[in-house]
Amino acid sequence: MDMTGKTVLITGASRGIGAEAARVFAMAGANVGLLARSANKVEALANDLGVHAFGKACDVADYAQMADAVQTCIDRFGGLDVLINNAGVIEPISHMAKADPADWGKAIDINLKGVFHGMRAALPVMAGAGGGTIITVSSGAAHHPIEAWSHYCASKAGAAMLTACLHGETRMKGIRAMGLSPGTVATQMQREIKSSGINPVSQLAWEDHIPADWPARALLWMCSPDADEFVGTEISLREPEIRTRIGLE
Repeated sequence: MDMTGKTVLITGASRGIGAEAARVFAMAGANVGLLARSANKVEALANDLGVHAFGKACDVADYAQMADAVQTCIDRFGGLDVLINNAGVIEPISHMAKADPADWGKAIDINLKGVFHGMRAALPVMAGAGGGTIITVSSGAAHHPIEAWSHYCASKAGAAMLTACLHGETRMKGIRAMGLSPGTVATQMQREIKSSGINPVSQLAWEDHIPADWPARALLWMCSPDADEFVGTEISLREPEIRTRIGLE
């Protein structure tokens, strides 16, 4: 897929799915903006990708920072065509009776409010340009309770509903809203889950997880007309027919 001339903004781009997505979109010719709370890694990755990329420190839990990042895309590349809401945290994994309320709330701030902040910042720009694509990285945890993941399950469920609301409100304005549920991915988050030793997900072997470039390639495909039939829905990479259609196996 050729993304030449298109601008993509990716949150949580310092590692894992976000970093792989940055590489995949850059290889497709897109301008890419890379966001993470720590600037060092995204700036280094942007330098590797070349002049059509920038890295910027951004805490998605702070709307002003997210709005500033969108403005940077406009100033640097003239607009914004795709937003990838990827930033998310799983720690601290804890049973509800022992969960620290402040830490639980921080997860909501990033995983749920951060998604809204990205949507809210991007929508006026995309609507003004006649359309755009907003993809939020979801999870099976959005639809099924998992022991000691109340913060993650609740926030991902809320983010999935945000995508549904976004589709309902903006599909007639050319906004393509979708979710991607990648399954378990070989990233640092899975190492954190493994170290917790809680619930069946922590018992999975490393080889059970898919590589991070699979969801990254799925995100690129979701920006293509071939994925138009899935607009307003959530795609799961657990489904063999989806993986085949994307070309992952």
